Amino acid sequence: MNLSRRQWLLSASAIAACGWSARPSVAQDADSDLDRADTAAAGSDTATSSDDKRLIYDSPQTQNWKIGLILNTPVTCSNVLATYVVPMNWPEQTVTLVNQTIDRGVTGWKTRDLPGGARQVVVQMARVTAGSTVEATFEFAVERSRILPSENTSDLVLPKRVPRELRNYMGNSPNIDASHGRIRAVARELNEKDAENDWQRIEQIYDYVRDNVEYVEGPIRNASDALKDGKGDCEDMTSLFVALCRNNGIPARMVWIPDHCYPEYYLETPKVDGKEGEGIWFPCQAAGTRQFGRMDEHRPVLQKGDRFKVPESSTPQRYVSEYFQCDRFGKSSPRPKFIRDLIDV
Repeated sequence: MNLSRRQWLLSASAIAACGWSARPSVAQDADSDLDRADTAAAGSDTATSSDDKRLIYDSPQTQNWKIGLILNTPVTCSNVLATYVVPMNWPEQTVTLVNQTIDRGVTGWKTRDLPGGARQVVVQMARVTAGSTVEATFEFAVERSRILPSENTSDLVLPKRVPRELRNYMGNSPNIDASHGRIRAVARELNEKDAENDWQRIEQIYDYVRDNVEYVEGPIRNASDALKDGKGDCEDMTSLFVALCRNNGIPARMVWIPDHCYPEYYLETPKVDGKEGEGIWFPCQAAGTRQFGRMDEHRPVLQKGDRFKVPESSTPQRYVSEYFQCDRFGKSSPRPKFIRDLIDV
């Protein structure tokens, strides 16, 4: 079934029909798990730097978000397992755990970081009796900065060899059919155009997408569909930009925020005194106001990436949505409610 962008991106009350291949053990009394994870996540983006002012983080703003699960069940459930994504630290974002509500019905919980840029909370409940309501929610203060354009871009270069940790940002991903013939043909044409440097070469890809795809809200489609029809929403336009970049040896990925997404592309600083340059992820906005190498955004980053592997599914996931699974005793169904709410403070 095709979902609208908003339904799919938020998936506020999604319930997965598939089962869990193997239930992991969940840590008991894991109150400090998120704090430890946040500390470990500092600098978690392995390819970012602002030491030479290639990226400038400006005007930070803090938003408070409540994220988690409230389970209301008219039937007795056992072996409850639920997962949902929570924000993590990025160079432009600092996440602080403010409060948590973990009811006694929760057997345990832990965090699980997925390769590529997403953090899940994994919740387990051994048994929930009929008529019960159990909550496992967290409140976060997320400080997010604008990313201002770099003052010096002419010497930035593409990696001669894509590092192992960045190979996940090359090739095909769900709905990013980079190997499609039409996309490859356009990528070759763009690569043959004159460009003064690699920054300008990527900007030509950016301008091509914005000039040739009209923003139209619609269901999720492949990048090649947006190219063929000349229409697409922020997901389609971002997918197309990412696909074209990857064809020309440029690591690129999707960034997910509430109600929106945008791409990032990767370049390296030049060698200095024989030392390898440092990699930097630059943002841009495929759909909306023109923002290339900058991002005037304060909504929190939820995930970065577009090819996630999760135990819930045998196929790669474009976006890590919420998951719920249990054994039930009765004909009625449990009513899990996943929440992601901006809190006024």
